[in-house]
Amino acid sequence: MLKEERLQAILSQVELHNRVLLTDIAEKLDVSIDTARRDVKELDKENKLRKVHGGAISLGFTTDSTRNANIYALSEKMVIAEKAVKLLKNEGVIFIDGGTTCMELARSIPPELKLTCFTMSLPVAMELNTKPNVEVIFIGGKISKEGQVAIGANATNALSQIRVDYGFIGTGYVDAIEGLTDFDWDIVQVKKAIMQASKKTILLCISQKLNSRHRYKTCDMNAISTMITELTPDDDQLKLFRNNNVHLI
Repeated sequence: MLKEERLQAILSQVELHNRVLLTDIAEKLDVSIDTARRDVKELDKENKLRKVHGGAISLGFTTDSTRNANIYALSEKMVIAEKAVKLLKNEGVIFIDGGTTCMELARSIPPELKLTCFTMSLPVAMELNTKPNVEVIFIGGKISKEGQVAIGANATNALSQIRVDYGFIGTGYVDAIEGLTDFDWDIVQVKKAIMQASKKTILLCISQKLNSRHRYKTCDMNAISTMITELTPDDDQLKLFRNNNVHLI
């Protein structure tokens, strides 16, 4: 593989999953860790991603409430947010996860809608705070520098004390057979706690993440009440997911 092709492949993976590990890059591209590290440093220098310890994250991760022009598949995420916001009811109590798709949901909440919204995401909390009729409750804990979300025992314990109507979550990887997975153990534990705190769990996921998997399991597909993608529910790409009793929107 030519270097230019390798750099584009790395960038595509970072944009799709928001965060990737050097070990995954090396394995996927069949190169050494040192080569993967050099490539990531070069892309960071070109301001195409941000190098972090052990990997890289997308430039779409930002605490600025202004929409970042680097958000991957923004139009698809906006479609998902438009679908998700239709589920919200006045005076509802919800949870919104971290990540760029969930951020679009936060942006899409109408200013007149009255909600109580829990979140452990710093960017989502900042965006929700601009909504005049949304009461924002931040779930605190150790802050993940890469994901800008609260993780750890304090966060999971706080989540065990609440109950919300809908828990809107994102995922790095989703597969009809394997379910939701990720490579970050701490993030997986927080997502499990969110699901326990939610009467219904709503997965927000762009179609490019379908049929992908990683090492740590969050849940089986049948633990999800509803999955929202930018596709129509009858799209062939969702055929296997229809066999899991998951409501598709």
